[in-house]
Amino acid sequence: MIVYQKAYDLYHTVYRMMKLLAHFKGDGLIEIDRLRIWDYYLLYPNKMNNIKLTRKEKDIKKVIKNFIYSEDNPYEIILNDRKMFEKIKPYQMAAIKCLASYGIINKNYLSENKISNISRDIFDNYEDDFKNLSVKEENAIKLLTSHFYQMSLFGKDGLKNRTGLLESKYDA
Repeated sequence: MIVYQKAYDLYHTVYRMMKLLAHFKGDGLIEIDRLRIWDYYLLYPNKMNNIKLTRKEKDIKKVIKNFIYSEDNPYEIILNDRKMFEKIKPYQMAAIKCLASYGIINKNYLSENKISNISRDIFDNYEDDFKNLSVKEENAIKLLTSHFYQMSLFGKDGLKNRTGLLESKYDA
């Protein structure tokens, strides 16, 4: 039996990242690690339930539980999130470089491990493709690009530490 795994599909990774960038309303730079974390949680939205949230963020926990979390797909069971995150890194990095080569993101910031949108006009051409999102995807994208963008990437309360997907012990 052949089973399709969208995590290892470069074109699907490009598509997911474009969806995230199209819904991102900020004008600032996005760290590549942050975009990779967003992509992972868009790929596996049920895993958002495992993010460590503070007591002040009870409302975010309720949103995840009520509007994003659903039954696990038996074909997408992941035993170790960190290992899976590292397995898909080459696909994510290739997708980011692909977006830079097409001029969708600014390639000048890649050496600083950051990206920025070049123009909102580029995403307007693909606007119809991003309208048919499932409710689960729509809620996950909105939560990732708003609440998890405002959160610091580094430190004890940073996104890297809360998700456990990347090492944060030695961050400044």
